[in-house]
Amino acid sequence: MSTPPEEGLGTIEALGATEIAQRLRDPVRLARAEPTATEGHEEVGRPVAAAVLVPVVLHPSPTVLLTLRTTKLSSHAGQVAFPGGRMEPGESAEQAALREAWEEIGLGPALPKVMGRLPDHLTGTGYRVTPVVALLHPPLKLVPEPGEVDLIFEYDLKRLLDPALPQQQKARFRGRERAFWVWPHERHYVWGATAAILRNLALVLR
Repeated sequence: MSTPPEEGLGTIEALGATEIAQRLRDPVRLARAEPTATEGHEEVGRPVAAAVLVPVVLHPSPTVLLTLRTTKLSSHAGQVAFPGGRMEPGESAEQAALREAWEEIGLGPALPKVMGRLPDHLTGTGYRVTPVVALLHPPLKLVPEPGEVDLIFEYDLKRLLDPALPQQQKARFRGRERAFWVWPHERHYVWGATAAILRNLALVLR
């Protein structure tokens, strides 16, 4: 099961399921989003194709489903992420995203209603990630795969509609100062590729 969404965003009106679907299909809104990249990606070399599922859960006040990766993983350990991973030969981004969501959190491939893609994100670890946006109707019975996911939780969609967010922060990495986006959360640090993808989703939905 996923943890419930956070509270305290009463000044921002929640979007309904119909409005979310319309905005995700609107070519003018979709054009607001652009390909993104983690600073330093050019140092890695040819990227590996990957895909993530960006699940919007259609509660009365909708949320975005996220995971906290286990600290035992060799890459992105302990980070907030979308369900996803590298694409297998012959797979589309949609097929890969749905397969990974099934493997990581037990989300049945027939449950998400795929709405389309957001622009790719190039990571600093050598992946070209294609975000696949899908709509989900609750209730959901999800089970994290313990070798990959420590926690499944939901992030309030209202925060994506806040024009003051996300925040841009800077840190030194590999001898260089790098800038990145951060979305606020009471318990988890939402940054990096996940934050960049959330920002593109926000640009489409606002």
